[in-house]
Amino acid sequence: MSAQTELWQGQYDKLFIGGLWVQPASERTFEVISPATEQLVARIPECVEADIDAAVTAARKAFDKGPWPRMSLDERIGVLRKLSAELAAREGEAAALVSAEMGCPITLSTKMQSIGPRMLLDAFLDIAPTYPWSDTRTSASGNALVTREPVGVVAAVVPWNAPLLITMIKLAPALLAGCTMVVKPSPETPLDAYLLGDMLDKIGLPEGVVNIVPAQREVSEYLVRHPGIDKVSFTGSTAAGRRIASLCGQDLRRVTLELGGKSAAILLDDADLDAAVAAIRAVSLRNSGQVCSNKTRIVVARSRRDELHDRLLDLIGSMPVGDPFDPATEIGPMVSDRHRSRVEGYIADAKTSGASLLVGGGRPEGLDRGWYVEPTIFADVDPFAKIAQEEIFGPVLTVHTFDTEAEAIEIANNSEYGLNGSVFAADPEHALSVARYIRTGTVEVNGSPVGFTAPIGGFKNSGIGREAGLEGFDAYVELKSYGISAGLLGSLS
Repeated sequence: MSAQTELWQGQYDKLFIGGLWVQPASERTFEVISPATEQLVARIPECVEADIDAAVTAARKAFDKGPWPRMSLDERIGVLRKLSAELAAREGEAAALVSAEMGCPITLSTKMQSIGPRMLLDAFLDIAPTYPWSDTRTSASGNALVTREPVGVVAAVVPWNAPLLITMIKLAPALLAGCTMVVKPSPETPLDAYLLGDMLDKIGLPEGVVNIVPAQREVSEYLVRHPGIDKVSFTGSTAAGRRIASLCGQDLRRVTLELGGKSAAILLDDADLDAAVAAIRAVSLRNSGQVCSNKTRIVVARSRRDELHDRLLDLIGSMPVGDPFDPATEIGPMVSDRHRSRVEGYIADAKTSGASLLVGGGRPEGLDRGWYVEPTIFADVDPFAKIAQEEIFGPVLTVHTFDTEAEAIEIANNSEYGLNGSVFAADPEHALSVARYIRTGTVEVNGSPVGFTAPIGGFKNSGIGREAGLEGFDAYVELKSYGISAGLLGSLS
């Protein structure tokens, strides 16, 4: 690995529980394998039920008896400002770790996987004082103090595609609200979680406030079902989300789910195709296609079909595939051999189902090691085809044509998912008017991002709840109403 010397050199033989690096309860381990070289990167303790018990006990004690929930908001902000400074000082380490463990191209990793988590944390720190933590209400029927109080101990189950970023979208609002946490990183990407533990250790976070437990699926379910957990926040596949929702439902445990997507980008007949394709580069093939909000269905006016095809061919030809530590690389490997096989299965199915292969469809030449897939585009795809309906999570796009705007909207909404989308048009107000009909939690008008202060999440099978923005705090609080006298009301107002 070309950047091995940049990786955090801390020990990976312990677990961060109760504010200490402790010995795991068993000798079980799992391997983190480089998706680019297929070589061992690190060997990590595999948590067993006893480790989960220890982590939940530590988080429970920190919430029920520790100082963190009893600090003022300003005090908690002060501690997490130190975490922001640590993230800024260790951006290179964080980017290299994520590129090593899951293959994100290093140029993107520096922004998305390293600077992004700090920017997200800073956004939460800036807006936290404006959240309605408490207010008073008066009426003829009574007077109330209404507060939003921490939900308790949070289990954060984090996926492998943007591990530190997604950890932060849960950790920042939960900790600011006064919760304590058990963070469960994916087995594919535990290294950045170890770096986070090291940073939390350095900033003096009270013991037990955050605990980190890498675990496989069976033990992860044990965490989700644990009676000491008050809230589960999960990001991952819709299939796994259904399972977690069913487990939480049995105990009426609070749950937030940010799940899959099959997002569409609509290019209206007057769209600037050059600008649209530049956006497709950034938001359709980002992280080698391994992002749930990627716009993987391109819906274009029939009159612009051939122009778009030409531009897409040029686009793919300009996106180097290769070593994720090469700054020029834009398409890296799939996270695992198993995942590459899954992506290739979708490509094979599309080839036999009548879709027209515009580009790609195989493995890149000259890359004999690593789990690579050529960036692939299918044209003239039936909107009901498997490849147009199911989340592939790889560098695979489908192109669909329409004759009327109503048909374009129908194609975009023809999905069990409702996470994200885009509309491109010469007139941004016209694009916004079309975007209002798209049934997704986010729609980007002419490629404009919503930023870290807006809520994100999905309609339909893309999840339950929202993350980021002021609304991101809602997942980690319980509403509580106190009946109070008029005199007390006056002193609080």
